[in-house]
Formats: sequence, C-alpha cells, structure tokens
Amino acid sequence: MTQPDHKSPVLAIVTILLCAGLLFAGNGLFQTLLPIRAGQEGYTAAMIGVMGTAYFGGFTIGCFVGPRLISAVGHVRVFAGLTALLTATFLAFPLYVDPWVWGGLRIVSGICIAVIYVVVESWLNDASSNANRGRVLSVYIIVTNIVTMIGQLLVNASDTAGSTLFLVVAILICLAIVPISLTPTPAPTPIPAARLDLRKLYAVSPVGIVGCFSSGMAEGAFWSLGPVFAQGRDMITSDIALLMAAFVLGGTLSQWPLGWISDKIDRRIVIGIVSCGTVLSGLAIGFDVTAPGAPILMLAVLHGALMIPIYALCISHANDAVPNALMVETSGGLILAFSVGATIGPVAASLFMSGNSEGGLFLFIGLVLFLFGIFAFFRLAVDTRQRIKDKVHFAATPAASHTVFPREDQL
Repeated sequence: MTQPDHKSPVLAIVTILLCAGLLFAGNGLFQTLLPIRAGQEGYTAAMIGVMGTAYFGGFTIGCFVGPRLISAVGHVRVFAGLTALLTATFLAFPLYVDPWVWGGLRIVSGICIAVIYVVVESWLNDASSNANRGRVLSVYIIVTNIVTMIGQLLVNASDTAGSTLFLVVAILICLAIVPISLTPTPAPTPIPAARLDLRKLYAVSPVGIVGCFSSGMAEGAFWSLGPVFAQGRDMITSDIALLMAAFVLGGTLSQWPLGWISDKIDRRIVIGIVSCGTVLSGLAIGFDVTAPGAPILMLAVLHGALMIPIYALCISHANDAVPNALMVETSGGLILAFSVGATIGPVAASLFMSGNSEGGLFLFIGLVLFLFGIFAFFRLAVDTRQRIKDKVHFAATPAASHTVFPREDQL
C-alpha cells in the first residue's frame, strides 16, 4: 500500500510561493518603471492616469473571466498560456512607444495578471488546510510584499529610457512558469466565478463594500501616479524607487498590529481612524511639508501603514457578518468592488494633478479615504448590531482574488 506523501503540500506551497515571488517582482518593477518612462516620453498625468485605468479595467475583466477560463482548460494551461502572453505584452512596450498602444497593452496585462493571480491563489488555497491557511496566507503576503519592494528597487539597475528594464520584467515573468511546470503539484479544484451584487453586499456590510471601493480608488490612483508625483518633485530614479518601496514597507509592517487591534474592538473604529489618518500623512507628503530624503521616506512608511491595510480590514469586517459558506461569494464581490474603484481612481486623481499640481494626488487620496472614514464612523453610530464575539479573526488579504477562503467541502 502506498503511503501518502506528507511533503507534497509543503512542496506545492513552496513552488507556488516561488512562482508568486517571480511574478510580483516583475510586476513591482513594471508598476514603477512604466509611469517613470511615460513621464520621460512627455505623457501628461491625465494620459498616465488613463493607462492606470486601462490596467485596472483589464484587471476587473480578469476577475470575471478567470474562473471560467480555468474551469474550461485547467490551471496549468491557463497559467502557462497567460504568463507567456503577459511576457509578450511587456516586451511590446519598448517596441511601440505610443500612449494609445500602451493603453491597449495595459488592458491586456491587467486581464493576464488578474487571471494569473487567481490561479496562484487558488492553488495556494488548495495546497493549504483550514488549520494552516492563515499562516500560509501570512507568508504569502510577506513574500509578495518583500519581492515587490525588490522589484521596485530594480528600477535602478539600468536606464529607464532604454529597453533593458522591460526585458528584465519579461524574464522574471517568464521564469515564473518554470517551477510550476517542473514540479509535480496537483491541480486544485475548480473555483467559483466572482459576482457583484451591490444591493446584497451593501445589505450585508455597508462599510465592507464602500471601503473596498474607496480603497480601490486610493490604491489605483497611488500605484498608477505615485512615480509621476515623485518625478514632479524632481526626484531621481533611485529616490522614486525608495519612495514607492517605503509605502509597501509601511503596509507590510502595520497589517498584523492593526489586524490584532481590530480583533479586539469594533473593526469600524480601526477602519475609521486609519482612513482619516491618511489625510494628515498624505497632505504632509503631497504639499512638501517635510524635507526630502529620510523625512519624506518616514512619512511614506506611515502613509503606507495607514492606507494599504484598509482593504484587508474591510474584507475582514464584511466576513464578520456572513456565514462561512458565503465567504467566497462575498469576497469575490468585494474584490470586484475594489477593482472598479481602482479603475476609476487613476483618471479621477489625474484631474487633481492638472496644472503641474502633482501634490493633488495625495489630496485626492486623502479626500476619498476621509469621506470613507466619516462613513465608517456614521455606520458605527447607527448600527450597533455587531458584537465582538461574532467576529472572525483578521486575515491579511491580497487585493488580487477571492480564492483564499475555505472551500465548502472544507467547512
């Protein structure tokens, strides 16, 4: 009788994390590189904002089509095929330097990345159990944040006006195919398609759905236009990379402390405080309150520590109100709300940056999150149904897919 291989889940998890690391490193480099290069080509903030909207619009499409595509042809084929397409898309950017072409390529890359993330995270979900899923997800978040920062810092490796860095991005993305192709990891079970029922989601968790949408607007604007802000402040490439990495570092460091606090008190208190707190840190950065160098990097860490965890806090708050059997459906709707917000955010924020007012980016982010923070406090005042004992434990959740919650057969 063949003994079960107890190492296979560990091997599968390590393999998936390696793939994710290469993917996030490549995408982290690209997310910083493209706005810098677009600025060097003379594109306005509005044009770069449209490219950001194109990317997140594609990401939203990918959330819908990903599960259906995976069900039709399987995880391995989808992963290999779309990773190859994504590699080709990144290689096309330096070949066709045109804002309309780049906008189209951003739509394609957004679709590919969304579907690839669904594949990776559903594979990770299947390889873990309810007993270790929280720890595995924590490692996943830490790994992806670290490699994202490394990818951002790689923008210093070559001239951003050339094609070398685009080749590096393509190489990193292409290499992600290797571990999953050469390791005997079983394909996971099919995953449900994401659905967006705004009325139902709002009825379940008003703060959850509004928070995910608001967080999407803020993060979509930031990741699309953050490097443009830094360029407008005459930062050199190395300083831009450090600034972007500082935001990610702050979000990484604060996820668990804020999550732990939100497990002890009403989550809406934490959500409201951090949302309103981004106004102070954002305005300090956007309107040049501090000197360049270490002071602005420290403010960036603080701003990232407040802004980035909002999405995960809202997901956890929403899951407090739903039974386990509906977690996947609920989280699928919430990620779509995030994606829709992220699609609107870059274009809306670019309007605040018109007329060489690069600080308007943080005015926009602060305004969006301040209004949401006020809404969270309003809901706290008028809705006292929730009790701390009814809450699920906080989980650091990636703003990528809805596949990291228990399957119905595991509940």
